[in-house]
Amino acid sequence: MNKPISSIDEIENYFINSERKFFSATHEEIERGLTSDIYFVRAQEILRYLQLESTVVTAEIFPREGGIFAGTKEVYNLLKDKKIKLWSLEEGEEFHFKDTVMRIEGPYSEFGVFETVILGILASSSAWATAARECKDAAGGKKVLCFGSRHIHPAVAPVMERAALIGGVDGASCILGAKLSGRKPQGTIPHTVMIISKDTVKAALAYNVSMPKDVPRVILIDTFKDEAEESIRVARALGKDLSGVRLDTPSERGGVTPDLVKEVRVRLNQAGFPEVKIFVSGGLTPERISILSKEQVEAFGVGSYISDASPIDMTLDIKEVEGKPIAKRGRIPGKIENNKLKRMI
Repeated sequence: MNKPISSIDEIENYFINSERKFFSATHEEIERGLTSDIYFVRAQEILRYLQLESTVVTAEIFPREGGIFAGTKEVYNLLKDKKIKLWSLEEGEEFHFKDTVMRIEGPYSEFGVFETVILGILASSSAWATAARECKDAAGGKKVLCFGSRHIHPAVAPVMERAALIGGVDGASCILGAKLSGRKPQGTIPHTVMIISKDTVKAALAYNVSMPKDVPRVILIDTFKDEAEESIRVARALGKDLSGVRLDTPSERGGVTPDLVKEVRVRLNQAGFPEVKIFVSGGLTPERISILSKEQVEAFGVGSYISDASPIDMTLDIKEVEGKPIAKRGRIPGKIENNKLKRMI
């Protein structure tokens, strides 16, 4: 663990390599508090001047809206070597407005500089987990995969997809995001393959030959031709090897509709391919998933609805100083109990 930054002089003397490849924070920079707001470093200096930096406090975190909790593991990893006690909701737990979702007890100097980091971890991760749960609930028991990595910075893409898995989706396409959760990355192939090869069937045959046998043969069928026509062409070319077809019709052509799903299903059945499943993706929201789940859809691929989720505002308050209740005006002094909290450190 790197020693956290604790003075303005340290900040002034911290220099960035002009040849730095990426602008995302490294693990070491996060551990040093370099992604924190500067006023928390100033707080450390002022308290040290007052000889109060080791004052034992109780801090509690609460949300401004309900959701599904995620981020506990990263906060634990950040604080596990500190001389503090930590209670938290477990990842995947539901919380409500103003519930106490985390409590930290110990000398303020042990964790104060990390307030920005902790709140940021919980706010973003819980938002992604919550959006994922909304999609999963809307699917009515059908599978949901997260395809959201392309919409956010790659430094946080695996965090997002891990949070989506905590929220309840059945798989994730981001390689690192899936592996962080002990899962295999899931997904088909991009339209790029169809466009470069200039024919969906040609691409599908190549996919069937070149991919390992345990990879499901699910083929995009909206690139060039009518989706129903392309589905039958692909089914005839791959035969029993074809697991499913994926409808990803762009919004410019009206997106995937219940009527389109019905037509593709009926035409596949009539052509002798009732076992071929239908997967749907493309701008899906819980509302659209709920409508489409009434049709014969096997699974949904969701991207931007999960990745674009607005962070759930988390607030940290000091609630006790040296064991005595205290709070800023407008807040309730003293601990606010939540029997879902579990001791982590």
